[in-house]
Order: sequence, then C-alpha cells, then structure tokens
Amino acid sequence: MLLPAVLRNRETGVDFNAGPRDEPGPPVGKLTGRLRRAQSNPFETLPVFAIAVLIAHVAGREGTLTMWGAWLYVIVRVVYVPLYAAGIPYLRSLVWVASLCGIVLIPII
Repeated sequence: MLLPAVLRNRETGVDFNAGPRDEPGPPVGKLTGRLRRAQSNPFETLPVFAIAVLIAHVAGREGTLTMWGAWLYVIVRVVYVPLYAAGIPYLRSLVWVASLCGIVLIPII
C-alpha cells in the first residue's frame, strides 16, 4: 500500500506532498500509475471475499475448500500487484480470475 505513495513522493517531492495539493502536480509516472491502479483493483472483489468468509464462518462451513479458497484469493491477489506493475496483460487477467475462483470455493463444504 505504501509503494505507490513512496514512488509518488519521489516524483513530486516532499514539499508538494506536505502541502495542501491544491494544484494537480506533476504527471504520475508509469509505474506509480500502475501501482495505484493495482492498489485500487481489490476493491472490486474484496467486499465479496469478506462477505463470503463471514457467511462461511456464521454458517459453520469452514471446511478444507473454504480454507483453500481463502488462501487462493489472498495469494493470487498478492501476485497480482507485481504482474500489474510489470505490465503483463494476460497473465494478470488470469490471476484476477483465479481470485474469483478462490471466492467461489469459500462457501462450499
């Protein structure tokens, strides 16, 4: 989460980041932009993941597949960030689909 902020700080300087940022500032670099998008991407699936885990827990359906689904989701979301930062298009999308598969596994016993 801090990596985009650190890179942006290098692009704009400490004075800009410490100020009110009333002006747009210098353009965002390619890597900083990718990391920002990678950082915001989990908001598409994280609420669904959290709800699925909560439902599985409340329903007492915390079986092996639930565990594997949760771990699959977490691991591939971590893998997603460097793939996005590197600009690898199709493998990144495949990893995103794998995170959805992890969510589907969660409520299943």
